[in-house]
Amino acid sequence: MAVLGISNDKLLPNLKFAKMNGFEYPLLCDTDNTVAMLYGAAVRRYDPHRRIAVLVDEKGIIAKVYDPASTGDFAAIVLADVKAMKDEV
Repeated sequence: MAVLGISNDKLLPNLKFAKMNGFEYPLLCDTDNTVAMLYGAAVRRYDPHRRIAVLVDEKGIIAKVYDPASTGDFAAIVLADVKAMKDEV
């Protein structure tokens, strides 16, 4: 399993944000919203994007979209979904 974050910020702001928040996973740069548009988080190339999260299974298939991606208990919700996916296998 892998966890990735994607932001439309540039490299240095992303690095600072990741360090400040103690991220232990890569925070990728999507400065032109290419990935955001593919996943429905942005409509046009340089528009602001919505905060969503996507759970992708081991086959690369989208298992669940969290739109919007909440804060607070969000990690617990995703972890429960991951455990449920593993139990189905």
